[in-house]
Amino acid sequence: MSIMKNVQSRSATQVPEPPIARFLFADTRIAWLWLIVRLYVGWQWLVAGIEKLTGYSIDIGSFGQHTGNSWIFTSHPGAALSGFLQGALAQTTGAHPAVQGWYGWFVQHIALPIAPGLSYAVTFGEILVGLGLILGVLTGIAAFFGLFMNMNYLLAGTVSINPIIGALALFIMLAWRVAGYYGIDRWLLPLLGTPWTGTLTRETKTKNAAPPPVPVVR
Repeated sequence: MSIMKNVQSRSATQVPEPPIARFLFADTRIAWLWLIVRLYVGWQWLVAGIEKLTGYSIDIGSFGQHTGNSWIFTSHPGAALSGFLQGALAQTTGAHPAVQGWYGWFVQHIALPIAPGLSYAVTFGEILVGLGLILGVLTGIAAFFGLFMNMNYLLAGTVSINPIIGALALFIMLAWRVAGYYGIDRWLLPLLGTPWTGTLTRETKTKNAAPPPVPVVR
């Protein structure tokens, strides 16, 4: 116990952020940049989710084209996802496997048995992430779940656009305070606050409250 007391610091030292980091990730003057990034990443997720939901594309240049069977509205829910997961398992073999063994175990023993239910989670998850980023609703949380899905696709051996939108989602997470400034978060975040500060509107009212009168000593 005495050793731990000596190791633990009695006072915390906060290292301030460099000015460039504050400007990029916490300044509303750069919020227009995050709006562009949000719209791009959110649109990619929304297009992917709608394709899985309906089997048709809503993307510019391919609007209305048939892209395959729906992952949900089909007589065999989970069939498309099972095929994708089987493809990931096939990449766990060879001299230089594209899919790591531990992830292959996860696919075989956990993901494949629940493929029908997982199809709903993936489809609606992509749609919700897309809408959250486009509308600027809980932008940081939406970006986190988008990055989580990107990582799973990459671990399953699918590269495609995942590294690009995954990296952009990571930057959106860092800029969560201002990334949704041109969106619903502009009004939502001050109402919700953060776990470490509480509701921001309540905090503002407390700061603006008039100080109590100072008693006069006669």
